[in-house]
Amino acid sequence: MAYVNDYQPPPPAKPAYGLHGPVPYDINVAFPLDFAQLETQRLKLVPFIPSIHAAKYHAAISDPAHFYRYYSFSGLEDPESYLLSIDAFIRQNPNNILFAIIDRTTPDPDYLEWGGKLAGTIGLLDYSPTNLSVEIGAMCVLPAFQRTHVATHAVGTLLKYCFTMPCASRSEYGLGLRRVHWHAHSCNEPSQRLAVRLGLKREGTLRWACVMPVGKDLGKTPRKNDLLAGSGRDTIIMAMTWEDWEDGAREIVTTQMARME
Repeated sequence: MAYVNDYQPPPPAKPAYGLHGPVPYDINVAFPLDFAQLETQRLKLVPFIPSIHAAKYHAAISDPAHFYRYYSFSGLEDPESYLLSIDAFIRQNPNNILFAIIDRTTPDPDYLEWGGKLAGTIGLLDYSPTNLSVEIGAMCVLPAFQRTHVATHAVGTLLKYCFTMPCASRSEYGLGLRRVHWHAHSCNEPSQRLAVRLGLKREGTLRWACVMPVGKDLGKTPRKNDLLAGSGRDTIIMAMTWEDWEDGAREIVTTQMARME
């Protein structure tokens, strides 16, 4: 039986519109967003727009290798590669969105129109209208805002938005999802503790889920003569369901957010 295989891997292509995305910037999101619901007295979530937020974001990271040590993506440490990755893997996928976290407790004298200081990023990823599920991910709290209210309020705000029904009330609106999940590097204990504190439950471990970029040593040693040199990442899967939310998790999130007021 005769056959051929003419496959050729496509060359990586830079987007024609440049590093900062199309103008005007198209967030390209396939699910409803009500930004009035994505804020608290201390924090708000807005679309991460590279031309507005990227320079300030990268300037706040003094040690990129340490900051991104748990991520299995290569090139995040370089601002240009970071922006290309954000565009390719988040903005171009209509089921993803990356938010800029704005800390409203302290104004930024350089950007008063922001209503606060840029504190990091967080995203909704792999939204599924078929399964009514989404992942909370791409959370990168800038060093100056770690161990503050920022992470708790950002995650709590998204959990509330994800589980609130679209027609809950005139003042509340959400996505009405059944499941929100969370992935963490098995070595990333702060991420796992945050998820547990906010009521997510550990569901299991995906062993050898990812190959880490060469140079990132947090991971498992591959076998001798392995096809790739990078270490292996075990990924902890945590999640919350609508049943958890209605059976006490909503009160846990409210309490935790109140503690960080």
